[in-house]
Amino acid sequence: MIGFSQALREASAMSGLDSQVSYWDAAAATKTFTHPLHLPWLDGIGRQAAILDYGCGYGRIMEELERHGFDNLTGADVSSGMIERARHLHPTMRFAALDAPPLSPYLDAGFDAVLLFAVLTCVPGDEAQHRLIAELNRVLKPGGVLYISDLLLQDDERNRSRYNRYADLYGSYGVFETGDGAVCRHHSREWLSTLLAGFETVDTRIVTVATMNGHESRGIQILARKPTQT
Repeated sequence: MIGFSQALREASAMSGLDSQVSYWDAAAATKTFTHPLHLPWLDGIGRQAAILDYGCGYGRIMEELERHGFDNLTGADVSSGMIERARHLHPTMRFAALDAPPLSPYLDAGFDAVLLFAVLTCVPGDEAQHRLIAELNRVLKPGGVLYISDLLLQDDERNRSRYNRYADLYGSYGVFETGDGAVCRHHSREWLSTLLAGFETVDTRIVTVATMNGHESRGIQILARKPTQT
């Protein structure tokens, strides 16, 4: 069976994310991420539950989880720069870059919960997003939860203009390039529903977040559960 790290590296390559690793490494020292963690959604998860924060960045969400008593946390990110910052800020926590050997043994049904905060926006391609969700589904236990926080399509002129400008280049409305060199994606609700068709949606909430470049944007959080039977 294809390994966790290999599958996500391939997903990254298909989306063009590999070419952006240097961007995220450079951004690691300066960017601030703001998607809020809605703790009531985790009330049913034991404090010893195995939780994977995929796309953990510099460990902001893991720090918050630890403050609330969760003690079996794993953070993973494609950016070694982000992981380096995370390890500096949180030296007692467990982090891994996707190329690191600790990711190779991740087995089927190894985690009770997976967090995916502002990650899909960094994976522009449809197929790459499907592959990512499928692989995270694999490592989730039956009945485990996937907590997604990401950005919806925005309706302001600045965003509509750049969606239109890059739609032909990237083959998807909502994909765009930022002024500082990232390729990002905003999502329709319909697309997110399609992406999570294999999960049971437990709850959703709309949030307002500041993007990494300081723009106020409308986000969505989705709590989904892997079915106990297939």
